[in-house]
Amino acid sequence: MKLSDKALLVNLSISQWMGKKYDKTATKTLADAYGAITAVGRFNKTLLPLNNALDAVHKKAAFIRQEFYKNTLPWAMEGTMMLPTTNYLAFMNQFRQYRDEWTALVDKFITDYPYLRGEAQRLLPNGLYRDADYPSVTEMRRKFSMDLSIYPVPTNDFRVEIADAELASIHKDIEVRVRNSMQTAMKDVWARLYERVEAMAEKLSDPSAIFRDSLVENARELCDLLPRLNFSDDPDLEAVRLAVQTKLASHHPDALRNNPHLRQSVATEAKDLMAKMNIFAAAID
Repeated sequence: MKLSDKALLVNLSISQWMGKKYDKTATKTLADAYGAITAVGRFNKTLLPLNNALDAVHKKAAFIRQEFYKNTLPWAMEGTMMLPTTNYLAFMNQFRQYRDEWTALVDKFITDYPYLRGEAQRLLPNGLYRDADYPSVTEMRRKFSMDLSIYPVPTNDFRVEIADAELASIHKDIEVRVRNSMQTAMKDVWARLYERVEAMAEKLSDPSAIFRDSLVENARELCDLLPRLNFSDDPDLEAVRLAVQTKLASHHPDALRNNPHLRQSVATEAKDLMAKMNIFAAAID
C-alpha cells in the first residue's frame, strides 16, 4: 500500500489577538505591596474587560482546532497531521463552514472594537489603560488569520540530482519514517476506540456509577468517523468498530440506566472487546 495514495498531510495555522498584556508597573506595585520580588508573579491585564466578542472568536478557534485533531491522525512532524483521503471531502466541507463562522465572529469583533476600546478606558483605572497596548483597527484585522496547508505524503520521487549512494540512503530513511508514521497513526486510531470502550466498561460495571449521555454518544460518534480514518483498510479495526457500534453504542443511555441486566451485559461486552483490542493493538507493534 502506498500511503501517498491514501492520505495527505495537513497543517492548521490560526493567528489571533489574545487581548492580554503583561504590565510591569502593576506587577512591581503588587510585589511591593506584599513585600515580595517581582519574580514571584506576573500581572497580566485583560485589555478588553467585560466583552464577549473576542471570547467568542477564541472559543470558536479552540473548537476548530479540536475538530481538526479529531479528524486527522498523527504524523512525524510537529504540527503536521495526516488526513486520510476517505475523510478529505467531509472534513474540508466541515472546515470551510467552521472557518466562515469564525471569520464572521472576527468581523463582529472588529466592528465592536472601537467601542470596546472606549469601554476599556473606563474600566481600567489607575494607569492600567495605555493607548500603546491597543492596535489600530487596520492593525487589529491583520492579527487574525486561519489557514489550512495541504501537502502530499513524501515519496521517493526526487527531481534533483543526488549521488546514487546518498539518494539510496534518503529513500531508505523516507521509507522508514513513512512506515513508522503509518504505525503511529494506526495506534492512535486503536487508542481512540479503546478509550471509548474502556470508559463504558468502567462506568457500566459499577451499578451505582452515574454517567452522562456523552458516554454512549462519544462512542457512537467515533464509530461514525472511524471508516474515514481507517486509511489502511484494517479489517480487524473495522470488525471491532462494528462490534462497538452494534453491541455498545446502539443502546440509549436511559436504557442502560434503567435496566440493570442490560447495563451489566453491555459492560461485559465492553470488557470482552477490550481484550480483543489488546491483542490486535499488540500486533501493530
